[in-house]
Amino acid sequence: MKTQLDPTELALKAPVTKANINTHVFVCTGTSCSKNNSEATLAKFWEVLAEKGLLYGKRGSMEGTVIVTTCGSVGLCAIGPAVLIYPAGVWYYNVEPDDVEEIVEHHIIGGHHVERLLAMHF
Repeated sequence: MKTQLDPTELALKAPVTKANINTHVFVCTGTSCSKNNSEATLAKFWEVLAEKGLLYGKRGSMEGTVIVTTCGSVGLCAIGPAVLIYPAGVWYYNVEPDDVEEIVEHHIIGGHHVERLLAMHF
């Protein structure tokens, strides 16, 4: 049987459990998206969000409110790189590094979809 950690011990072992994260950005780095330069898009999200003081984690700061992670295929392979933003439930397609600043400014900061890249939202 697993022993449950108390909240203090949990926060020490996994600080993300106490983080003030309000946005999670997933960048697909699956086979097809990788062929469309998704690693560069991922790196650009880390760079732009860190510059703005929004990125949480080792590439950013412990005060950041946005976490960026990779993910495998999300079904938009033919039109990748794909980017999913939660909890908004927004999926962007064909996201190039040059598009990242616009997504950060208009969507993550401003709360508005970048219509030209919008695949779907829930």
